Amino acid sequence: MIVKSAELETVCGITSKLPDNDLPEIAFAGKSNVGKSSLINGLLNRKSLARTSAQPGKTQTINFYNVNKNLYFVDLPGYGYAKVSVEIRAKWGKMIERYLHGSPQLKKVFLLIDIRHVPSENDCMMYDWIVDNGYEPVIICTKLDKIKRSQVQKNLKLIREKLDLVPGTTMIPFSAQTKQGRDEIWNLIEETLAQEQQ
Repeated sequence: MIVKSAELETVCGITSKLPDNDLPEIAFAGKSNVGKSSLINGLLNRKSLARTSAQPGKTQTINFYNVNKNLYFVDLPGYGYAKVSVEIRAKWGKMIERYLHGSPQLKKVFLLIDIRHVPSENDCMMYDWIVDNGYEPVIICTKLDKIKRSQVQKNLKLIREKLDLVPGTTMIPFSAQTKQGRDEIWNLIEETLAQEQQ
């Protein structure tokens, strides 16, 4: 897809009402610092539309990016950030759950997992939540450029086993540096949009 326009349109805090969008939504979930903003910027060919930060826990809102006046990218708050109080973490959880449960336009969920590490309990919980809400998440394995090529298959297998993925779940290794995986992700998004229009 050629990205002609992309803008941050709506920011939802813990108490905000979700927007009444009439365009399809593609959501991005993942723990703090897993590379959600880098992925969104990479997909949109923008340097800093989604704010990246070395400090985890930066995205504390649900951010809706209008892409080509055709669809929304929805950046969910990073979960599992230790320095945030339990109370705020619980509110973020409720916020994510409310979105997954309540958005009629949500068509696809990408769950980002750091390819270097075995998924955490929070990752497993998030995966189960997404599935329980009736979606088939696509697993994006980020930070691909940080491991040797010889490790990729072994690490993908560990992630698949730890998350106990539903058979047939799509996994895409992605590097924000080299953009490997970008085209595959866009192909999936375009397929999803095409199915909606049938």
